[in-house]
Amino acid sequence: MAWILIGSFIALILLRVPISIAIGMATVLTFLTSDFSNALQIIPQQMLEGVNKASLTAVPFFIMAGNLMNVTGVTERIFAFANALVGHLKAGLAQVNILSSMIFAGISGAAVADCAGLGAIEIKAMREAGYKPDFAAAITVASSVIGPLIPPSIGLVIYAFLAQQSIERMFLAGLVPGILVGLALMIYVRLRAGFQDFPTQPRATVREVAHTAQHGFAALMAPAIILGSIMFGFVTATEAGVLACLYCIFLGVWYRELTLGKFFSALSDTAMMTAVIMIIIAFSIAMGWLLAIDQTPQKLADWTFSLTENRNVFLALLLVFIILVGCVVEGVPAKLILVPTLLPLIDAYGIDRVHFGIIIQLGLLIGIATPPMGIGLYIVAEVGRVRFEKVTLAVLPMLLPLFAVLILLTYVPQTVTFLPDLILGKQ
Repeated sequence: MAWILIGSFIALILLRVPISIAIGMATVLTFLTSDFSNALQIIPQQMLEGVNKASLTAVPFFIMAGNLMNVTGVTERIFAFANALVGHLKAGLAQVNILSSMIFAGISGAAVADCAGLGAIEIKAMREAGYKPDFAAAITVASSVIGPLIPPSIGLVIYAFLAQQSIERMFLAGLVPGILVGLALMIYVRLRAGFQDFPTQPRATVREVAHTAQHGFAALMAPAIILGSIMFGFVTATEAGVLACLYCIFLGVWYRELTLGKFFSALSDTAMMTAVIMIIIAFSIAMGWLLAIDQTPQKLADWTFSLTENRNVFLALLLVFIILVGCVVEGVPAKLILVPTLLPLIDAYGIDRVHFGIIIQLGLLIGIATPPMGIGLYIVAEVGRVRFEKVTLAVLPMLLPLFAVLILLTYVPQTVTFLPDLILGKQ
């Protein structure tokens, strides 16, 4: 069954069938060619059981929060404040781009929201300042990787659901890695600025910094409110998503930017994105059930142990595998397929599940900036009106700092587990 399932899925992906349809068609085809006589009853049952989980209710709320940020003028205020802080540095607007992504990450938790909303502002500002359009688009998609690492994160909510881990622990585990990715990209931009002339701008005065901080203070408080309420146990992850939406609506009214039209636009986009994610989850649960019946995880574990029993060698193979998958399959469906299959292997090698969650999260996130399926590349190419090929070439050197952080996180697990163990205690 596993060969039919995986083979048909890969074939459909190569034919450019949408991920949600490819997973569903591969699953149904495998059921129909197997010995299950009641396939039409099993598939809906597995799908409904898969999405009927309380932890998944956090997903639409964080999607909604990100969409509301993009229609209420919050992203512009975040960008203006970051520009006042670091815009005067060498390659200043590139540094602003990265810092803005780090701040925005504490609100939306989605790389797509970062690329589409904040990215439009960043690319426009960089082009007007004299930056090459392909560089502006490339740094935008590279920095968007930060979004789903720094909590709240939709991807980490889904991983916590799959790996049966605490959402709060996963959120805390992603904070340090997200900051490390941001710092690595900033260092890369600074080093590159030493060899290449970038447009510069004058240092903002203390009054200008204070002005942008005052106008953006309420927006900047959003990450602190969301993260603080989770970390100190005042709310659950789902309640934090509701809190984020309510706060975004408050900001929209306060800034006089939120209209009924914009609100319903954000609501419509949220419904569409949530529906797609839930369809993928439902079909993936059915696919995972088939793989479990076929004992694919156990067979994979036995085969891997026959190759190597060395934990470090296994981690190296795992990184290569995750990155290759991320190049052709989007993060959410890839995680839904891989996590249930790889967990027995992770446990067998004694790897902490929280640590593995951050590894697979960042490894697959790099895929959004990697051809041929990198969705972030397509978004910034469209938003920035740059040819896809140019963005792809410009982003390649920016992948080096991302790979460096991924390797660091993989082989120094304390960078991931230190904060959740400190605040929540060891598991």
